[in-house]
Formats: sequence, structure tokens, C-alpha cells
Amino acid sequence: MKKLFLIIGAPGSGKTTDASLIAQHNPETIAHYSTGELLRDEVARGSALGKTIDSFVSAGNLVPLNIVIDTIVGAIKQSEKNVILIDGFPRSVEQMEALDAILAKETTIVLESVIEVQVSEEVACDRVLGRGRGADDNAEVFKNRMNVYTSPLGMIQAFYTSKRLLHKINGERTIEAIVEEMEKFVKSKL
Repeated sequence: MKKLFLIIGAPGSGKTTDASLIAQHNPETIAHYSTGELLRDEVARGSALGKTIDSFVSAGNLVPLNIVIDTIVGAIKQSEKNVILIDGFPRSVEQMEALDAILAKETTIVLESVIEVQVSEEVACDRVLGRGRGADDNAEVFKNRMNVYTSPLGMIQAFYTSKRLLHKINGERTIEAIVEEMEKFVKSKL
């Protein structure tokens, strides 16, 4: 049985870094996939699918639901590890509902928790504009990405709270403190 942890947070919340460090600390048991990295890998391959993904990502918009769900479920099933951390998902009510429907029928994957890394918009913006990773790291695209993140957030929080799956972590501390708290929480669920 694969145990799934979803890690959500604003752009620049540190969710990808946090999850990758936890996986590095536990290489035998925990795998980490960033939704963004899975999609960027497809773009880097230069495939037709990658070009489609790129047209959405470069504008700061969400990639179509079926592409994202297929990518994520494929990564979980192909993983050799039984504990899976996926960050950056779900980012819409539709993504949340589609994953919930798949997990309801799936006998090999159980969603253990949704961890929300909370940061203010100001902190998120400073971090994103400071990293300068790519063309999407500018103020206008950040604002769009932040709106895309915050618009469905209340419904996502309510849905996972009702299932007793939402766990919030303060993301405005040191990386070490955040990773330590998140790692302890993940291990407490195993």
C-alpha cells in the first residue's frame, strides 16, 4: 500500500525544497515528486505533450486536468517507494475532486494527509522574485500564480478539513525547522 502525502502552498512557500529534503533524509522509504518538476520534465523532452504543457505554464495558468492527473498517478504507481510526497497538488477544486475520485477506486494508494505550508503573500513574492529561476519569475506572472493558488484554497482547505486530512505548517521559519516538523508529522502517520 502506497501512502500519499500532498504538500500545498503558495508559489515560493518552500514546499518543493521541504519535500525534497525529507526524501533525501529517507532515501530508502520516501519518494518526492513535484508536480511542477514532473510537468517541466515533459516540457524539457520537447514532446508534443511538453509543448502543450509549456503553453499553459509560461502564461502562469493551470495545465489541463487530465494531463496533470495522469502524470501524478503514473509517478505514484511507478515509484519503488511506499511513501510518496507530492508537492504543488491539488491546485484547483477540479484537481482535488478528480484525484479523490481516483483514490476512492484505487486499492493500492491511500491519502494520509494534505500538508499546507503557510506563508504570507509578501514573503512568497520576495522568495519567487529573488530566485529568478525562469521567465515565469516576474511580478505580473507571480500575481497571476498567487491568484490561481488562492482562488480555490478555501474550498480545498474545507474539503480536506472535513476528511480530517489537512495539516498546516508555518512556512516562515528556517528551512531546518519546517523540514523537521514536516518530517516528524509524516513519520507519525506511517
